[in-house]
Amino acid sequence: MKALAIAATGMNAQQTNLEVIANNIANINTTGFKRARAEFSDLLYQTERAQGVPNRANQAIVPEGAIIGLGVKTAAVRNLHIQGSLTQTGNSFDVALVGRGWFQIEAPDGTMLYTRSGAFNTNADGQLVTLDGYTVSPGITVPQDATEIIINRSGQIFATVNGEDQELGQLTLANFVNEAGLEPMGENLFRETEASGAATVGAPDENGLAYLQQNYLEASNVDPVKEITDLISAQRAYEMNSKIIQAADEMAAVVSKNLR
Repeated sequence: MKALAIAATGMNAQQTNLEVIANNIANINTTGFKRARAEFSDLLYQTERAQGVPNRANQAIVPEGAIIGLGVKTAAVRNLHIQGSLTQTGNSFDVALVGRGWFQIEAPDGTMLYTRSGAFNTNADGQLVTLDGYTVSPGITVPQDATEIIINRSGQIFATVNGEDQELGQLTLANFVNEAGLEPMGENLFRETEASGAATVGAPDENGLAYLQQNYLEASNVDPVKEITDLISAQRAYEMNSKIIQAADEMAAVVSKNLR
C-alpha cells in the first residue's frame, strides 16, 4: 500500500523538523545565534486519471482528475536572520550589531568568514580576536598600555594611551543580498556561497548597515514559547503519521487474511 510509504516520508520530515527545533532550543543562550526553520515540499504525484482530456472519443472533457501525492520531503532548513535582543555585559570589547550586517573574521587559512557575535577580546599581541582566536578584519591592535577602549556606533575604535586619545582603526561590516544563503560553519561563523552573493563591505551606520553598540552582545533570537509550540505541533504530526502506518498495516493484514 502506498499509504505506508507516504506516511513514512511524513515521519522522516517531522523527525527533521524535531532536530531543527532541538538545535534552536540548544542554542537559546548562544550569542548571535539565528533560529532555523525546516521547510518542506510535496513529492511527485501519481496520476490515476488525467483531467482536461475527453472521457471517451469525441466526448465531454473530464473536469477533474485523480492525482495522488506520494509524500513530503525536506526542501530547506532556513536560518531566520532576525534581530536578537541586546544583553549588557560591561566588557569594552563586546560589540553588538543593531541592524543588517556581519563582522568579518579571518580564519587561520586566510578564508574570510562572517559572524553576528561581537564577543571579542585581545590576544597576546594585542590583536582584536574572537573567542576562538580568529582575527577580526580589518585588523585592530590595542596597545598594552591602553587604559580605556571606546568603540563608537560608526565602528571607529579609540584608546586612551598615556592620557591621550588615539584612534586604533575602523571596523567595517559586510552585507549580503541573500543572508539565508550563507553556509553555517559552527562557532557562530558563516561562509559566503553563490546563493548568498558576494559580500558588500561598508562602514557601520551607513548605507543601511547596522550600527555598533559597545558593552553589549546580541542575544539569540530563539523564542522559547514558539519553539515549544512548534515542538508540540511536530510531535502531533509524527503521531498522526505513525497511526496512518498502523492503520495501513491493519488493512493490509485484513486483505492478506481474506486471500488465504
